[in-house]
Amino acid sequence: MDPELEAFVPLFPKADLSDPVTSRKNLAELAASIPAPDVAGMEVTDRIVPADPDVPVRIYHPQDAHGAIVWLHGGGFVMGSLATEHPWATRVAESSGAVVISVGYRLAPEHRFPAALDDVYAVLCWAAEHAAELGVDPERIAVGGHSAGAALAAAVALRARDQHGPSIRCQLLNQPGLDDRQETWSAQAFTDTPWMTKTKIGQIWQHYLGSRPATPYAAPARATDLSGLPPAHIATAEYCPNRDEGIGYALRLMQAGVSVELHQWPGTFHGSQAILSAEVSQRQLAELAAALRRALAE
Repeated sequence: MDPELEAFVPLFPKADLSDPVTSRKNLAELAASIPAPDVAGMEVTDRIVPADPDVPVRIYHPQDAHGAIVWLHGGGFVMGSLATEHPWATRVAESSGAVVISVGYRLAPEHRFPAALDDVYAVLCWAAEHAAELGVDPERIAVGGHSAGAALAAAVALRARDQHGPSIRCQLLNQPGLDDRQETWSAQAFTDTPWMTKTKIGQIWQHYLGSRPATPYAAPARATDLSGLPPAHIATAEYCPNRDEGIGYALRLMQAGVSVELHQWPGTFHGSQAILSAEVSQRQLAELAAALRRALAE
């Protein structure tokens, strides 16, 4: 493990989602302890996207933006909000120059699959329809996120393809959790890593699915046809249970004729880019922003 990251491992919260309410409270407190980001030079507005039910979003609009990304927070489908994602969404907008539409999708287990996906798809359609209002090219809208948010981004790309929905410029999948089956080598080898354990992954999928069987829209690794999907940038962490399902998805996308950039970060673990002082985290965040800039500029 990267020594700069390893020094922080004892400070990471316990990897447990047995009590969603307490987990959300702990994450909110952790996010609140982060210094407020500087939003000078960009416009930040809260909006409500009309849907059934309506979906709250927070829009970050840097100067001279031409493209946008529908951005989806992580948190195992159970935790996270517009407030907890505020530092990260600000950083993505500032470093990429893209309009970031951060989505406050409904959370499990109160709202199981497909509630979150329905919310995200509604926001994607709204963004495409209101591109002129957002000041962006409707052909330059990406989807992306971290962990469960990356899974939702992959799922909404599948749904948009299948339902002939809005054009998606790129899917930006950072350490995605794509497979409920947990049969890969990394899922079976890395059962007790910082922030992510075998038990926690089981809790994530139980909260999200309940008794329903997984479909490709819930667990995109289950999709049998990956052709016709948007180009993808996929980043994985070496000591992450999700590592091999992300790499496997990237390979299958390539075999289906989809353009893919895959970046496997050595010495890292799930969520370790939150340790901003580490040099590898700084490179990860810079590459994520650069990948988005490239995708929206082409």
